[in-house]
Amino acid sequence: MMKVAVRAWLVALTLLGGWPAAAQQPNGVVDLIAEACAPCHGEEGIAKSIDVPNLAGQHNIYLYNQLHAFRSKKRQHKDMLYMSRQMTDDEMRAIADYYASLPPR
Repeated sequence: MMKVAVRAWLVALTLLGGWPAAAQQPNGVVDLIAEACAPCHGEEGIAKSIDVPNLAGQHNIYLYNQLHAFRSKKRQHKDMLYMSRQMTDDEMRAIADYYASLPPR
């Protein structure tokens, strides 16, 4: 169900012309969010575990910068280091934009 919602959101942004990265790799971004991010950070950006941060409603620049910090090892977390090394800059922007667009709880 989450993949459908994310895919619809990506298509809408692409059609509005507001997100060129979505037009280039929507399936990759959808897969990253639904399969890689959601198990820890929740399907709607709200984590189920208290030791995992909620991403919904965070500022997109903050989220993007944190992904870069994990990739460069400036911010330490074994799983996030692995995940961030698998992402392109466009995917990082797309993930940050997606989670920033969600309402915080």
